[in-house]
Amino acid sequence: MCRKKMKGNTPIKCAIFVSVIILIAFSVYAQDPADGGKGIDKATELVKGYFEKGILLLYAVGAVLGLVGAVKVYSKWSSGDPDTSKSAAGWFGSCIFLVVVATVLKSFFFGGA
Repeated sequence: MCRKKMKGNTPIKCAIFVSVIILIAFSVYAQDPADGGKGIDKATELVKGYFEKGILLLYAVGAVLGLVGAVKVYSKWSSGDPDTSKSAAGWFGSCIFLVVVATVLKSFFFGGA
């Protein structure tokens, strides 16, 4: 980059570029490998915390989806729509799917805790 004569390439820009590359290289090698395990443990704990909240969010979405589905099925049923049972099965199936997925993920990653 610094050897080519490009428009706007000055020796100061080249020196800054080279010094940034050297600083990046030193920062990569300066990290203590013993802290890597601590970093992985910290990341694992953070992901577990978000994962538990995500499971609760899946349960909440399933509950809201169940309520919306119940209202839609009731409105179809009261208007006399012939495919009410198909609509009810679809909404009920989606709610069951969300709850089962959340439960399976929770038991898979946390051993049923």
